[in-house]
Amino acid sequence: MPSRLSLLISVPIVARVLATMAGTLLLTLPGAAQETATRSIKLELNALQKSDKGCRIAFVVENAMGKDIAKAAYEIALFTREGLVDRLLVLDFQDLPNEKTKVRRFDLAEADCDEIGRVLINDASACEGDGIEPGDCIGRLEATSRGSVTFGK
Repeated sequence: MPSRLSLLISVPIVARVLATMAGTLLLTLPGAAQETATRSIKLELNALQKSDKGCRIAFVVENAMGKDIAKAAYEIALFTREGLVDRLLVLDFQDLPNEKTKVRRFDLAEADCDEIGRVLINDASACEGDGIEPGDCIGRLEATSRGSVTFGK
């Protein structure tokens, strides 16, 4: 049986070890949470331009997920200025390398740029890559618009 003196000495040591471990844990958790919180796909509706085919829509997309995305595609709904759904289409953004910003342009046949009032990201129809979950491409998407057309999910 340990003496009372040895118990008195070991309790402060154990308390200090536990306090140090708890402090280390508290210091690392906020950094890990912050790192996870900042992982996103930033998608900007950059421009709508008239083209020979109809309307060319340009997006600026940045993969800040921490991993390469092998394939990303989004189902998009186009609304008229009156708020009516004009069409649904799938835009294939292809591969999105980690920490890379890309411009992707799509020609919308027979669409009038002046009549597009809103672009809605309806869903992610493809989201693939090592360590990428199927829901990441929509769940971590941050949508912004540079122009007057409303854009979001």
